[in-house]
Amino acid sequence: MSESTSTVSAAATAPKTGGGRRKLSLPVVLLIIAGGLALFSLVRVISGANDLTSVGQVSGALQLAVPIGLAGLGGLWAERAGVVNIGLEGMMILGTWFGAWAGYQWGPWTGVLMGIVGGALGGLLHAIITVTFNVNHIVSGVAVNILAVGATRYLSNFTFAEAAGGSSKQSPRIDRITDITVPGLSDWLAELQAKHWFFVSDLAGVLGGLITNLSVLTILAILLIPATWWILWRTGFGLRLRSCGENPVAAESLGVNVYKYKYIAVIVSGGLAGLAGAFLVIVSTGIYQEGQTGNRGYIGLAAMIFGNWMPGGMALGAGLFGFTDSLKLRGGAENVHAMLLLLAILLAALVVWQLYKRKYWQGAVAAAVSAGLFVWYTLTDSLPSQFVDAAPYVTTLLVLALSAQRLRMPKADGMPYKKGQGK
Repeated sequence: MSESTSTVSAAATAPKTGGGRRKLSLPVVLLIIAGGLALFSLVRVISGANDLTSVGQVSGALQLAVPIGLAGLGGLWAERAGVVNIGLEGMMILGTWFGAWAGYQWGPWTGVLMGIVGGALGGLLHAIITVTFNVNHIVSGVAVNILAVGATRYLSNFTFAEAAGGSSKQSPRIDRITDITVPGLSDWLAELQAKHWFFVSDLAGVLGGLITNLSVLTILAILLIPATWWILWRTGFGLRLRSCGENPVAAESLGVNVYKYKYIAVIVSGGLAGLAGAFLVIVSTGIYQEGQTGNRGYIGLAAMIFGNWMPGGMALGAGLFGFTDSLKLRGGAENVHAMLLLLAILLAALVVWQLYKRKYWQGAVAAAVSAGLFVWYTLTDSLPSQFVDAAPYVTTLLVLALSAQRLRMPKADGMPYKKGQGK
């Protein structure tokens, strides 16, 4: 690595406070996953919500998590370069329309490609407004969202409305991308899960959900997570891009073309959000419908923040939101009711941790909330439908509130930058 690149590395690396955090080894991570699955199994056995970790539940959660994860990945690219991208929702909307428009005419893979192009155009617009003209990033993102809604509604009036099987608010049916199921193994895991044994059936349900009716596009989307990590944290290109989000003045002084890297990052961000939109119309539903993004762009942004602007953490957040969203589709009130018990147990564990850390006030609050949830779970058999529908958004708020203290965004994220301002 050259001296210039090494110096950029120093500029891109934030100072650690409190001695930094130890990285979790693979055995520890696997142990944490096993513990979480055992807790889910315990809740399933107590509540009787046997669909909580079924093959269908996990498969549905994965399908719902992918668009959120792709949007979150897009936000990560932009914000690592110092550009806040509130316009992810609008770029997803563009991806849905362009993906459906091309998909029903020339096939699903053409739709995927055009969905990426549509989102990238939204990203390019956001980059021009924020990077070149230094407009406030939030204002620009909101403008992109509004423009995307209006543009797709206008375009639908003389494209889908005139097509057979379409209307001004939805497209004709689009051919699906091939689904993959591992023959034999998938059926065996489904049978094992149906026995409802403690832990073993839950593990079978999770593994079965990951290999049953899995779209090829889902696999490609999942592979983008480690690919992003490798590009941004293991290549010179990624190092220079991240330096633009940490200290663009220092990066410029070392010969980095800050404008170029910001443009690349925001366009890639838009392309990933567009891919999320194309996934919705081609894999999830097979049809374009007005308003079908359902604010997933904003939830993707929340997943990125929950993940502390890191791909792995973002994927975990997307999985959490996708699973919560899938609860209301399968089992509905029963599954969400079981989650009350899970949340009560987690808060009880938090009480023990807070007392160990001698944070008595926080422990008392957690104990009171945990007791209230236990009482709520015990005295009720189901939850109102309104609460079930709001569960994904309540989860988003709770996760962001609980994780706020450990977050550290890129230092120059959202800050205006002009070439030569450090001279």
